[in-house]
Amino acid sequence: MISWFEKHNKISWLITIIGAILIFYISSLPSAKLPYGINIYPIIYHILAFFCFGIFFFISFFKGKKNSLFFISGILIIISYAILDEIHQFFVLGRYCTLFDVFLDLVGISFAFMLYIILIFSRRTR
Repeated sequence: MISWFEKHNKISWLITIIGAILIFYISSLPSAKLPYGINIYPIIYHILAFFCFGIFFFISFFKGKKNSLFFISGILIIISYAILDEIHQFFVLGRYCTLFDVFLDLVGISFAFMLYIILIFSRRTR
């Protein structure tokens, strides 16, 4: 399935851009104050949103190529987007800019990157 998205790169870029827009839109919505304690839903949202965004970004950006320059620049681009999204939330009523949210985004990005790299290398060895 991933190779199909790599071959149809315009579709994977479209999904990536829609994902970026959705993340930006959701983080633009004012948030009600959350009760004290840990709420699991925002944690799951951050990890899943950036996992899905990350996997399509990596498919679109790398297109199955094994190039360390691509890997480094791709990771820096998506991490920059996560940081900019948190800075953006600083200006939204009821939202906060936290390093913990950036960390959760990085967890989702890392899972997406590891999965994509494993799939690339396992495909080449078959």
